[in-house]
Amino acid sequence: MRSPLLSPNPIASDVGLLILRLVSGGILLTHGYPKFQKILSGNMQFGDPIGLGQASSLYLSTFAEFVCAILVLLGLFTRLATIPLIINMMVAFFIVHVADDFGTKEMSLLFLGMFIVLFFTGPGRFSLDRNLFKG
Repeated sequence: MRSPLLSPNPIASDVGLLILRLVSGGILLTHGYPKFQKILSGNMQFGDPIGLGQASSLYLSTFAEFVCAILVLLGLFTRLATIPLIINMMVAFFIVHVADDFGTKEMSLLFLGMFIVLFFTGPGRFSLDRNLFKG
């Protein structure tokens, strides 16, 4: 008799990927939405961790944390959407928070890990990618 906990289960894997997408995209959206509001208000003050300028850094960070987070939530263009998210979280962990204690920078590392997993696995069955681009 096969144990359901030890044998592969494609539906459980797809549910797991759905949960991973909803949690990672949903929580990151709470960081991206204030940045989006900042742009709408015309306030371009933002850190410049890699020397692109404050406005450029704000736009890129907002694109990743707001637009790409929504795409991950929906499971739409998921692998492409994770690329800016991975870069953004690498900058956050390795540059912005490099001198901070681990408790401060661990969230960016957790997000980085989640988005790397989604990049390699894809969004799973319960996604717009799967429904729009079957095959």
